[in-house]
Amino acid sequence: MPSAATTEAVPATELAVAALALARRFAAGATLWCVAPQWPDHARHVAVEFVHPVVVGTRALPAVAVDRPEALAALRASVRAGDALIAIAPAADPVVSDLARRAPAWGVETFWVGGGPRPGAGAADHVLWSAEDDPLLAHSSRFVVAYHVLWEMTHVCFEHPGLLTSPAPACREDGCITCSDEGRLAEVLTVDDHDVALVRTADGEEGVDVSLVTPVASGDLVLVHAGTALTRVASEGADS
Repeated sequence: MPSAATTEAVPATELAVAALALARRFAAGATLWCVAPQWPDHARHVAVEFVHPVVVGTRALPAVAVDRPEALAALRASVRAGDALIAIAPAADPVVSDLARRAPAWGVETFWVGGGPRPGAGAADHVLWSAEDDPLLAHSSRFVVAYHVLWEMTHVCFEHPGLLTSPAPACREDGCITCSDEGRLAEVLTVDDHDVALVRTADGEEGVDVSLVTPVASGDLVLVHAGTALTRVASEGADS
């Protein structure tokens, strides 16, 4: 169970929801990618926690710390749809913000652990945040405890196999992603001379017509529907 110190830092409910989501990803064969651009020791720490089963009877879970300067390039080449990404960083970290924006196009679920001012709404799938605004935040024990508890609770979920299968999404009365006009996030890989781009989505690579949103280049994010890019997704802080 989370300690009182933990729940002061990160609400226990948020930790439980994140742990179940992470356990489901692992059960389906995911790798956990760990990044902390400003605090690389934390990324390595998290990866070790999941790979090294220090509790008797628990399983080793695949996790990789990415501490290269070009984290985006490394992850773009390595992650697979169904993987998970955990970031330990302040809300203002531009590398983590960019990774979290792109993750849906890669089919990757995101977990952001940190403290101080919170990231904006929707910045990651799971935001595990301490309100503590400590100038020595990198050395604070509060979110270190939080990701330790996340690891422990993930293993607790494995003790209940019936929880590890994600329910199929249900159609809402007002429509669903499959039936509606909702666009899918895609990352542009290449563009040819006929305004056809090869893009990456959570469902894989596909060709789409980008004539409505030109010019586009490799690395741009677009919303795709019915084989057509409908709009470009502006970078954070850029004009729309």
